[in-house]
Amino acid sequence: MPDSGLVATRVGEVRHVVCAAPAYLATHGAPATPDDLARHRVISFESVSVGSAWPFRQDGVARTGAFRSRLSVNTVDAALDAGRAGAGLVRALSYQVNEDVRAGRLQLVLEDFEAAPRPVQLVYAPQGRLPLKLRAFIDFAVPRLRERLSRAALPSSA
Repeated sequence: MPDSGLVATRVGEVRHVVCAAPAYLATHGAPATPDDLARHRVISFESVSVGSAWPFRQDGVARTGAFRSRLSVNTVDAALDAGRAGAGLVRALSYQVNEDVRAGRLQLVLEDFEAAPRPVQLVYAPQGRLPLKLRAFIDFAVPRLRERLSRAALPSSA
């Protein structure tokens, strides 16, 4: 988090992952590098505009994987439904695909190229003494969020 003068309490992290249904991967193969996305069916989702590249990291250097979207939707739920149905590759947050990956409905690909995980934080304005309601919320939410994000963490298959 950039220096903003706000107070941040870290509760966990999430990964941006790329996945697909086992049936899709059996038919089309798994991409070996982000460059392979151009040859795959990609399901993209954006709330305002459709992207045509996903960010990755290789040997600590930022890079992108360009693609032409075969299907573009405006919710992650629609993208994941299409991915589970074998329509193509999907990029989502790790907690959004956790159950599907663990159940074998989706498989992770391109894990070696994932960008660094993103921190999840509770952020609030600094104050001399925290209002009791804010302190109670932090005391309630932080351990529950930490536990939930810990439980939702995907094991790396790398």
